[in-house]
Amino acid sequence: MTGPVSAGPAATFTMALVCAPGRRNTLAMFDATPLLRSYARHRLSRLSRMDPVSAQRRVLAKLLAQARTTRFGHDHGFAEIDGVESFQARVPLRRFEQMWQDYWQPAFPQIGGQTWPGPIPFFAETSGTSSGTTKYVPVSRQMVHANRRAALDVLCFHMAARPQSRVLGGLSFLLGGNPEMRQLAPGVRSGDLSGIAAAKVSWWASPYYYPQGALARIADWEAKIDAACADSLGRDIRMVGGTASWLLLAFDRLGELAGRPGTPVGVLYPKLELVVYGGVDFAPYRGRFQAHLARGHADLREVYAASEGFIAAADRGVGEGLRLMVDNGLFFEFVPPDELESASPTRHWLATAEVGVDYAVVLSTNAGCWGHVLGDTVRFVSLNPPRLLVTGRISTQLSAFGEHLTGAELDRAVTAAADAIGAAVQDFSVTAVLPDDRPAQGGHCYIVEFDRMPDAAALARFTEVLDRTLAAGNDDYRVHRAGDFGMAPPQVRAAPPGTFTAWMKARGKLGGQNKVPRVITNAALWASLEAELE
Repeated sequence: MTGPVSAGPAATFTMALVCAPGRRNTLAMFDATPLLRSYARHRLSRLSRMDPVSAQRRVLAKLLAQARTTRFGHDHGFAEIDGVESFQARVPLRRFEQMWQDYWQPAFPQIGGQTWPGPIPFFAETSGTSSGTTKYVPVSRQMVHANRRAALDVLCFHMAARPQSRVLGGLSFLLGGNPEMRQLAPGVRSGDLSGIAAAKVSWWASPYYYPQGALARIADWEAKIDAACADSLGRDIRMVGGTASWLLLAFDRLGELAGRPGTPVGVLYPKLELVVYGGVDFAPYRGRFQAHLARGHADLREVYAASEGFIAAADRGVGEGLRLMVDNGLFFEFVPPDELESASPTRHWLATAEVGVDYAVVLSTNAGCWGHVLGDTVRFVSLNPPRLLVTGRISTQLSAFGEHLTGAELDRAVTAAADAIGAAVQDFSVTAVLPDDRPAQGGHCYIVEFDRMPDAAALARFTEVLDRTLAAGNDDYRVHRAGDFGMAPPQVRAAPPGTFTAWMKARGKLGGQNKVPRVITNAALWASLEAELE
């Protein structure tokens, strides 16, 4: 799962299932699943009785009490805030850049007491998909513990769905980033969330994590995956976690390294119990995941995790919504995306949010983010318990002509078009093509990597279904496309297998928490992708 900006889910999930580099795995390990099963019964019972609105009130009250003596708390009168409404009146919405400039950058990297009490020992480095600038997101000790608890909830949801699972009877293969971190100051380090997790390992998790030691420290992602995948063959792998697109690349590579290209991962890992994924919309990859898992018995669990906190996880089946983590150090607000830039945006929370409406996610956290606009959009499918779907990114909405397409709508349309021609999509990106002269129409151009190159007839069919699906699901797009008057038909260029991997590698963005950008608005970035295609 996001989410934004979102970091890869494997890195955050690793908060609970990780060990420090240099320790050795043992295949003859203690099966901790019975202990997990006992904990899951207790935790799931508590969740079933929990009132989410009351839980969020308690979370906000605790956050305000903890941070009232900080510089931010003094500036915004935390001592006088007595509820959600007064909090919203005193604390405006902020994006990362505003908080960085006003509170974090002046004291960086020693920002303890600025927006959160005590020292901030870690910063998660992230650039997301929308900006190439590295952001340093504070990670407090309380956030580390909260991420561990959230990851345990994922395992609890798995145990509820698969009561006979023995997921902690073997190894957990997590495709995170580089565990090495940089020291910014005494007691302050930065890196991706895998490195932060390794620095604050839970003692009980040590035997279950894979890879570790020298394998985990390989900096080159391709070399790391090759070495770890080759080494994992024959090991007792019970769980795999990572960003969906990179998981598929690793699954394919496993078959090649085993000398059996195309072999499903469920065959190569016969005891695989759980696959945890997130980071990008799952719809374009669902068919390939089903093929890989068809001959196994693994449970699929989506997570919605960000550098700013662990937001939600699937407690039901694929596509049924992700359950919001309402009692774990994050206070959530939900704002209509088109009001984010207004002077007085409508700020909903769980007591006022509605099902079926797209909202931008706003967080206040136990690491010192306050009224933080995350950058993702979500839509609730239920409110008690609160479950949501991630519908896209604020910064990647495609609306050069007023068509207002969300990332989720683009993913659904590409998936439907691929199904129509019996193909699988490896990855895709889209940009707006503006007309050189009026009254010529502009339109959209897609570069789509298929599992095999389609012929001209199949590509034409793909384009037609793509266009029709977008029009059926989005009134603005349908109106602009009517009679080819406002927008020209979409252009689709087929890319051979490996194109996006090569492009991401050339940009230094291969693997780990990096995601292929769906919507590209930067002309130079699109040109670099076209050059790779050429």
